[in-house]
Amino acid sequence: MENGPRVYAHHWPDYELIDAGGGKKLERWGKIITIRPEIQAYFKSEIPFTEWSKLAHWEFIPSKGNTGKWKALKKEVPKSWEITYKKLKFKLELTKFKHVGLFPEQMVNWDYLSNHLSTDGSFLNLFAYTGAASLAARYTGADTLHVDAVKQLIGWAKENMELSRLLNIKWVHEDALKFAQREVKRGHRYQGVIMDPPAWGLGAKGEQWKLEEKIDDLLAAAAQLMTPDGFVIVNTYSPTLDLQMLQSLAEMYFIGCEIHVQELWMQTTTGKDLYYGNRLLAIRSL
Repeated sequence: MENGPRVYAHHWPDYELIDAGGGKKLERWGKIITIRPEIQAYFKSEIPFTEWSKLAHWEFIPSKGNTGKWKALKKEVPKSWEITYKKLKFKLELTKFKHVGLFPEQMVNWDYLSNHLSTDGSFLNLFAYTGAASLAARYTGADTLHVDAVKQLIGWAKENMELSRLLNIKWVHEDALKFAQREVKRGHRYQGVIMDPPAWGLGAKGEQWKLEEKIDDLLAAAAQLMTPDGFVIVNTYSPTLDLQMLQSLAEMYFIGCEIHVQELWMQTTTGKDLYYGNRLLAIRSL
């Protein structure tokens, strides 16, 4: 982990952030190149968009709300494919929400799990999406619980587990906050807890979700779920939760812990810096 207010995620053989700018980003996933909207890319791209279109296979065209459609820029290109990260393998596919099933900037967290989880440790992944952190944790040998409110995403995560030749991740289809609070009451503790809560959305039963209204409860539960040698990682994408506020909340709930609150960034191949939200790491020492 790097010191200072920023931590940088890096490319790997199957992923490259080629360029960004003009409200979009150009990415390579294995052999497939995509163009997607990116609100943080408010600067000018290094490569002209005309060249982007020649390179890319797919471009996401937003429509109303947060959905849209993918436009094929080349003939006979797949809508689903696989990529690897070290020993892990992921299925990617085009979704109507512009995502393809992986947040590559999270590689900083996958590496942290690989380096700090014990082989006999326990790990809780809240808002677990398609399971990249779950796979990284399970690969270390840790007992792994994967919690998500969307049933289809749990199915996708199971596919990734099987692709990665792993076994015995425990799947929980439930509201992440409610599950965490029940785990506190049950007295369960984890060496590692990670959460990637959405800034807004819908819960398992369609209830509305706003991160700024839930963040206190989430951090309070996470702090109580840590073992004496445990750690918690929280990723946030809400514009109302800046570094200063996240630092204040961390100091309130993770008393006695080593605390790192940093911005998460990635640099394009063309040299542009792109912001990916904030990251909290709290480490409890014996």
